[in-house]
Amino acid sequence: MNGRDVESLYLAGVLAGLFAVAMLYSSVGHGGASGYLAVLSLTAYAGMESDWLRQHAWSLNLVVAGIAFWHYRRAGHHVAGLTLPFIAASIPLAMLGGTFRVEGVMYDTLLSLTLVLAAWRLLSSVGGEMVTEQTLVPELRTSLPIGGGIGLVSGVVGIGGGIFLSPIVMLKGWASPKTTAATAALFVWANSAAGLVGAGISGRLLLDLDTLALFAVAVVIGGMVGARYGAVRAPPMIIRRLLVGVLLIAAARRVLDMMGIWL
Repeated sequence: MNGRDVESLYLAGVLAGLFAVAMLYSSVGHGGASGYLAVLSLTAYAGMESDWLRQHAWSLNLVVAGIAFWHYRRAGHHVAGLTLPFIAASIPLAMLGGTFRVEGVMYDTLLSLTLVLAAWRLLSSVGGEMVTEQTLVPELRTSLPIGGGIGLVSGVVGIGGGIFLSPIVMLKGWASPKTTAATAALFVWANSAAGLVGAGISGRLLLDLDTLALFAVAVVIGGMVGARYGAVRAPPMIIRRLLVGVLLIAAARRVLDMMGIWL
């Protein structure tokens, strides 16, 4: 097998990973940024600048979260009154976070902690997915700080925030799984767009359009499959368990990198 064959096989593996993440995340209304960062952290792309990583993750989020929201809204699961306060608070702080330049050990530490916390949130929310089938809109004094806090983290690390918002909404009993998925999808889309705008304002937009186009093909297909499935049936617990495994493996990889002992 020559070098070109190896490179093609490697790229196919990366695209397969992105496809799987898009399919799994979109089924619960997420864009998949934490999953894309997890996949890329297990490849040579882990050596790219943090700005490059988070901006490409946000771009893929726009595609997949948009597909997910379209499917869930079309199925009648979106409640604007639940979603808008979270988004109103998150957008300015996600833009602010997108202007920050976090590199090296600091970024690795933040990303690793985010991946571990995301995995823990997913794991802890498994038992609470069917708490309610009605929508209870929280007071602004509750929803605004939650949206703003998640938005800031999203901007700094390069995620959409759905991985944190969904467990909170479901564990608080504010909405059914499908309504939560619709809210998360729009929340992720808005945060991702705000993060990219913030990066542009700071003059640090590093998108590689050729690479992004390849990645986008994989996530479009995965997102269409996952979102259509999720909008019809509640996602099974195995999906969350798989995501927990991917996130923990990626977090462990980055921790080992930081310690200089990854082989």
